[in-house]
Amino acid sequence: MTSRHELWARLRRQLWQPPRAHGEQPRERVVGPLELFYDLVVVVLVAQAAHHLAGHLTWRGLGEFAAVFALVWIAWFNGSVLGETVTGVVDGLAHEPTSAVTLAVGLVAVVVGFGAWWTYFDFSGHRRPRPTRASTVQWMLVHLPLMAAVAAMGAAMVGLVEHAHDGRTPAATAWVLCGGAAVVLCATMVLATSLRVWRLDRRLYRPLARICVVAAVVCVGVGAARLAPLVLGLVLVLVLGVPWGFAVAYRLAHEEESAADEVS
Repeated sequence: MTSRHELWARLRRQLWQPPRAHGEQPRERVVGPLELFYDLVVVVLVAQAAHHLAGHLTWRGLGEFAAVFALVWIAWFNGSVLGETVTGVVDGLAHEPTSAVTLAVGLVAVVVGFGAWWTYFDFSGHRRPRPTRASTVQWMLVHLPLMAAVAAMGAAMVGLVEHAHDGRTPAATAWVLCGGAAVVLCATMVLATSLRVWRLDRRLYRPLARICVVAAVVCVGVGAARLAPLVLGLVLVLVLGVPWGFAVAYRLAHEEESAADEVS
């Protein structure tokens, strides 16, 4: 019978792997110079839109950002705005005197951005939608608000770092950052309903969807509370970690059950 120690070792191997050696690129994954140039242009466009939003955290600014992002997204569907998270933090740090609190807020903000993308990639990324027209359309369209939310979070992180020493996070920054996290959680689960694994792994995805909805509500509450920037960031990290923690616990229990079935 597989021991719990062996299950943990197998899980660590799945989650933590050394980088591939140079030249060991998978044969099915080929990126040409033209594609790289195209990706770079899109990253610059998204970064500029998010930079504009960082300085105009208003309803008008959000509307302008949504319109520009939608146009860019329509032209370029495959890709991420993960870089905007890091750019937002670096931009905020560049405009503020360096201190322990500022650096701590910047680090936590980066972890929040990673947590948002981790949520997407762990539960919906690299998985095929069901072979129906409706599922394919749903899969395509839901990526729009999801990616826009992450880009908006990156823009809000500028304000989070700039106000690192404040007693309360500015309202616009808190709402955009926490609201973006809520959209990521909900959109990821809506996206998951279009995937094949939604039906194949019901025992994981059904409770996971409920957990993500509750986590999204908590994110909205955190935004309304406008906690201090460092506390707000830490709470978001914890909230984004709850679905992942549930998935890890499920995987461990599932592998233990499978090992027991094999022995019996």
